[in-house]
Amino acid sequence: MSIGEMLAATVPMARTLHLEFLEAGPEKAVVALPDQGEFHNHVGGPHAGAMFTLGESASGAIVLAAFGDQLSRAVPLAVGAEIAYRKLAMGTVTATATLGRPAAEVVAELDAGERPEFPVAIEIRRVDGAVTGEMTVVWTLRPNS
Repeated sequence: MSIGEMLAATVPMARTLHLEFLEAGPEKAVVALPDQGEFHNHVGGPHAGAMFTLGESASGAIVLAAFGDQLSRAVPLAVGAEIAYRKLAMGTVTATATLGRPAAEVVAELDAGERPEFPVAIEIRRVDGAVTGEMTVVWTLRPNS
């Protein structure tokens, strides 16, 4: 099962929004929110809540890709998020997520018995390439013991 399939199967909101997981690797994750009238706002574009969920889902995809081999000993959890809406989003929008710290550094902290935190940066773009939103989600790997 791919990371996108796993997230769609285990995260009901991702299924509800019909998110499309286009790429999910440890260096970059890309997720699209198709243009759907039932998730529009008052000006005809994707609702802010739908765009937040899109960005958070892209961040979750890269976290699973980068740290999926750590799931037997730690649970990834989002601990905070900030979003800025920069331009009017219309039509399909795509979120691209990148890790803010090297994965090896995060794993080293986990190995040392710490509970590492790390940011994931997300850009949300329209089909024409314009950045409509910027988001940061801070994640942790909470040790199981």
